[in-house]
Amino acid sequence: MIEAIGIDADDTLWHNEVIFEETHARYCELLSRYHDARTVERTLYATEMRNLELFGYGIKGYALSSIETAIALTNGEISAEEIRAILESAKGMMRHPVELLKGVTETLAALADSHDLILITKGDLRDQHRKIAKSGLAAYFAHTEVVAEKDRKTYARILDRCRVRPAGFVMVGNSLKSDILPVLDLGGTGIHIPYLTTWEHEKATRPEQTERFYQIDSIGELPDLLARLEGRS
Repeated sequence: MIEAIGIDADDTLWHNEVIFEETHARYCELLSRYHDARTVERTLYATEMRNLELFGYGIKGYALSSIETAIALTNGEISAEEIRAILESAKGMMRHPVELLKGVTETLAALADSHDLILITKGDLRDQHRKIAKSGLAAYFAHTEVVAEKDRKTYARILDRCRVRPAGFVMVGNSLKSDILPVLDLGGTGIHIPYLTTWEHEKATRPEQTERFYQIDSIGELPDLLARLEGRS
């Protein structure tokens, strides 16, 4: 019996990673007179990983790591105008409209009639709440959780607060690392919906086949899968 359905936000309900990729391409172009794109990407990723504990996930952390990387790669020669360009790119990401994936609204409307939905997303609190508000989807969720990290302890804490047994919990998302593996480890069910592209930090090995792991191509397939899991035709 499904007691609650957790649903990821970024790249599950709306586009996110492609916005980062577009901004990253402009960043590499900005630094192209100093270093090749591969060097910029490798150095920026290393900086982001070092700073995760301090800045967390999201646009602000990305912007600060981008500036730090630019200073390091140019030996401090990066100009104020170039730093301004990095900041403007980050602001542009914050202002970007929320673009829903196909079938999201219809799917949530159908599921919310018969299930408790929990929105579980990680990242900057202010930015995530901005996107949730602009998405027009907030009313479909019984609970909303913006967390610093998605791991077993985080999911256990959410389920305990919502009084949901792990065996009765289903998590839906695009990231194997953040949305699926911790929930499987906890004893819940994970439904993976791959996105167009995946950030390197979110990549993980697909779990071995199990009756608690499923993969579908789009969120529109979710109601039928859940109906089968519940033994309904």
